[in-house]
Amino acid sequence: MSMTLGELATIASDCRRCRLANGRTQVVFGVGNPRAGVMFIGEGPGYYEDKQGEPFVGAAGQLLTQMLGEIGLRREDVYIANVVKCRPPGNRDPLPDEIEACRPYLLGQLENIQPRLIVTLGNFATRVVLNRQVGISRVRGQRFDIDGRTVLPTFHPAAILHGGGQASPQMAALRSDFRTIAEILAEPQPVAVAAEEQLGLF
Repeated sequence: MSMTLGELATIASDCRRCRLANGRTQVVFGVGNPRAGVMFIGEGPGYYEDKQGEPFVGAAGQLLTQMLGEIGLRREDVYIANVVKCRPPGNRDPLPDEIEACRPYLLGQLENIQPRLIVTLGNFATRVVLNRQVGISRVRGQRFDIDGRTVLPTFHPAAILHGGGQASPQMAALRSDFRTIAEILAEPQPVAVAAEEQLGLF
């Protein structure tokens, strides 16, 4: 029998499945609507997320909230999570064994939420979810349809902030991708939703 989001979060809160547990302040499980139509997946918690226990709460999180608002959504309307739930030291990329250790939590989130749309934020989350070594600039804005579920890669908000901010071409691309999110969510609901094991994650 599958666990609920609350049960998964309780188990994750004391997780020692990998080395990332040694340096964390707290586990950053995920936040948002447990019945959300769209789930955003980032790489891993940063400094502020580790302190507050919630994903995307720093400057990148503020930009994400702004972008949601531009398409008529609030953070409470969507679900936000990361590939790994503990902050990697120095904000380095998670290692393969760390991703594997966290995989059951992300799988459990997807099983519970059943989003029709998964938005991957940045290179890392996109490569993990699609199970392909792709660059975000090449695939952002493209729809990857997997048995009724859509994966839409886009830039990580932090990359926008570090690469020119609101006036940058990347920001215009991000805004375009969020319009695509709104379009997908406005489309008729597919009859069948993909089984999670069809995704590269699993």
